[in-house]
Amino acid sequence: MCSVHDTVEFEKRGIPATMFLTQIFKNAALYQFRSKGMDGHPFVELPHPVSNLKPDEMRALTMRYLDQMVRQLTA
Repeated sequence: MCSVHDTVEFEKRGIPATMFLTQIFKNAALYQFRSKGMDGHPFVELPHPVSNLKPDEMRALTMRYLDQMVRQLTA
């Protein structure tokens, strides 16, 4: 999962980072964070699937999680 790798690399550089993923990828993300020494790192979990959403629907969905993302980045 490139998003986990990127998130970890940002965090190592002192840059707060989080990521969006869909529910189906949660276990993979948990494993990747653990294997990279960041067990318990937060992420934003969206319902699955999202590939069938139109751009405006995807925007509306992600906007519902904006506060969660901001909390993770500013904690």
